Parts: sequence; structure tokens; C-alpha cells
Amino acid sequence: MSHAIQDQRPTRSHKSPAPAGLTRGGLPRWAPAAIAALSLALGCGIGLAFGLESKIQWGLLAALLFIAVTYTASAVIENRRQAKDRVATSLVWVCFVLAVIPLLSLMWTTISRGLKLLSGDFLSHSMNGVTSFDEGGGVYHALLGTIEQVALATLIAAPIGLLTAVYLVEYGKGRLAKSVTFFVDVMTGIPSIVAGLFILTTWNLMLGFGPSGFAGAMALSILMMPVVVRSTEEMLKLVPNELREAALALGVPKWRVILKVVLPTAIGGISTGLMLAVARIAGETAPIMLLVFGSQLINGNPFEGAQSSLPLYIWEQYKVGSEASYDRAWAGALVLIAFVMILNLVARGIARWKAPKTGR
Repeated sequence: MSHAIQDQRPTRSHKSPAPAGLTRGGLPRWAPAAIAALSLALGCGIGLAFGLESKIQWGLLAALLFIAVTYTASAVIENRRQAKDRVATSLVWVCFVLAVIPLLSLMWTTISRGLKLLSGDFLSHSMNGVTSFDEGGGVYHALLGTIEQVALATLIAAPIGLLTAVYLVEYGKGRLAKSVTFFVDVMTGIPSIVAGLFILTTWNLMLGFGPSGFAGAMALSILMMPVVVRSTEEMLKLVPNELREAALALGVPKWRVILKVVLPTAIGGISTGLMLAVARIAGETAPIMLLVFGSQLINGNPFEGAQSSLPLYIWEQYKVGSEASYDRAWAGALVLIAFVMILNLVARGIARWKAPKTGR
């Protein structure tokens, strides 16, 4: 009887073999790099063979060959499903490279040409007494004007934008909030020349004030405000509601929850958005031309008299067309990039310092 029962027990079956398409060999890890090198060599060879002078055409040929060779090799060695996955990954890498190459080229050109003239004398002297065709001169007056104008614009736009975003996220309901959101969206697309004309009409023509760095700062603050509102609003929305509810459950007033919980949690994103807004206005030229006028002298008073700025200085030097003015324009562009980069580093440091600590 026991033997019969044992004979009736189901025997353990072997695992069924997986489909052949899922068990084929895979490409080695070094395959993408090898395919990229091969595609680059083939692209350059085809470009030389057909007399293509543009290096951009060589790069596009190499990118197309990289995608085609990747798909063919993966389809032969692996399977079509894996080949499609590798093609998608290759497209991502190709788009990344195409986006990075212009940035690297811009940085290389600016640094290589700007370093020719960049020195302590260039940063500590103005263009007073130096004609545009002569060598020498500096960027101090323009750098001072940019720092003052951007600082004033930030002092105007940052509090207004921050409080507007807090209202939209924490309090805003009904028609007023929808209207504010609509006008913020409209202001995001306002051309800089329109903001300059608005301040020119109201501040200069109607109220009778003359050109000054403060007038330019007001126009820049109009351009800066919607960027601050939008970036801050999105960062505040990312703060979990559980944090608000936990603080409110302890009896903390809402304004104190916002000040002590919500804003510190989102400070990193808020500071990044603020620096994006600063970078947005630091390179504006049109409002400065209308309202600040430009000056070759050092004017440390942003509330009276014409000033200069780095974008306006770069445009003035490039307009002259001499070799010396071109060098000053590239050096001024390098100073402007360094100025924005330093502001970003300072903002990241402040955000890391003020961010809430995690862990024990």
C-alpha cells in the first residue's frame, strides 16, 4: 500500500527552459564605449571621404552610426527587445552630448579669450580716459554697477515673490489666487524692453527722475519677480502636508508653521530658484540702456547719475570693433560668468547651512 501511495506522488519536474530570446548572450560592459569610438572614427572617415568641412556634420554622422551599430550589435548578440532598450539609452546619451557640447564650447571660448586680459588691473580700473580703440582700461565701474543693481533688484523682488508664493500655496483660494497666478504667468513672458519702457514712462517721464542704477534695478525686479514666485511656489508644494499637520496638531499657529517648518524645509529649492532669477537679470542689457544710460566713470551711488553694468559694458566694447575692445568684451563676459557662478555657490552654501538636519 505504501509503495502504491509513493508511486502516486507527483514527481518533481525540471524547470521548463526559458525562451531562447531571453537567454542569449549579452554585450560586454565595454561595448558602448567601443561602439562610440568606432562610430566616431567612421563618422570622421565618411566626412573626410565626402569632403564635409563642418565638424558638426561629422558629429551627427557619428551619432547616427552609434545608434545604428548599437541596435544591430544588440539585435544579433542579444535580442530585439534588448536592442530597442539600448537604442533608447543611446538616444538619451546622444541628446545629452549634443546639449553639453555647445555649453563646453562656450565656456572654453570665453575662458580662453577672456583670460588674455583678465588681471588685477582690469578688475580695479575703469574706462575713464581710455578710448575704445586703445589698449588698457578695466571693468571696475561696470562690475560695481552690476553688483548694486542686482542687489537692489533682489531686495525688491525676493520678498515680494516669496510672500506671493506663500500666499498662493498656503492661503490662496478663489478668484484672487487665480488672478494672481494668471498675471504671474503673463509676467514671466514679458520682454525686458517692455519692463524698461514701463519704468522709463513712470519713474523718469512722469515723476521726473533722471537715469540711475535704481531705475534699472526696478526694471530688473519686474523681470525677476515671476521667476521667484514660480520657483518658490513649486518648492513649497513639495513640502509634505504631514509636516504642516503635525505642527498644527501641537497647537502652533499657522504663520509660525510656515516660518519654522515649511520655509526651512524648502530653503534649498527656494535659494536655487532665487539664483536662477538673479542669473536671469544679470545679463539683461535693454533696461540698462534705457534707464541707466551707461558711463565710463565710477559711480558708486545707484540713486543718482548714470551707471554702467557688465552686459552694457560687453555690448559697448563689442560694438567698437577693434582688437582691444574685443579682448575687453571677452574679459567682461568671463567676469559676468564668474559673478553668477559665485552667487550660485554662495546660495548653495547658505541653503546647506540653513537646511533642516536629518539623522541623529
